[in-house]
Amino acid sequence: MKLSPTTTTRTRLERGRLCPQSLLRTWTFALQALGPIPSFRRAFTLIELILVMALITIVVSVSLPSLKGFFKGRDLDSEARRFLSLTHYASSRAVAEGVPMELYVDTQQKLYGLRAQAGFLESDSRAVQYKLPEELSFEVTAAPAKKISGQDNFDDPEAEFANADDESTGTRPIKILRFTSDGFIGDKSPAAVILRQRAADDLTEGSALAIAQSATRLNYEIRTLQQQR
Repeated sequence: MKLSPTTTTRTRLERGRLCPQSLLRTWTFALQALGPIPSFRRAFTLIELILVMALITIVVSVSLPSLKGFFKGRDLDSEARRFLSLTHYASSRAVAEGVPMELYVDTQQKLYGLRAQAGFLESDSRAVQYKLPEELSFEVTAAPAKKISGQDNFDDPEAEFANADDESTGTRPIKILRFTSDGFIGDKSPAAVILRQRAADDLTEGSALAIAQSATRLNYEIRTLQQQR
């Protein structure tokens, strides 16, 4: 009967005839029978790590200005889409609750939000408010000059949006985009709300997006504005 290495080792130990050299040969044979020992990859040296860190630092320093512009552009696009989504939410909520909605814009404090028109609800628990990032600003244009029917938008054709649809909170004028209870845009709501991004050098005018009334004046849409030089 053929004995395994472990059995042979135990037998020799029992007989007291196993020397250190025999023990070493026995365990070497046992390890070889288990298969090859996996080799480990050589680790990086300190010089290699320093070179890699230096290359990463150079790449980051060169690409940082472009990355800053990229993330700023993302802020402008993100805020424009959120404002547009808020107009859709205002229209849907007005229809669902049968209550006129107001999307207000505070150009000085860089705030905007949605609330039910005053006098229709005791308290509006679903009102929301957002604040623009520091590098962005608001501009609000006047209401369209004429209604879809072609009639003048104001009883007095000389009236201006600033006198017709502003709300004053202290010294802060607040522009209002109104949505009627059937979900349509109010006749005196502004034609567009413009989001402008401050340029990095503060000398040129940065990028801008407009959330403007569509051709049918049934909803708002995002439009790209060309930079002025």
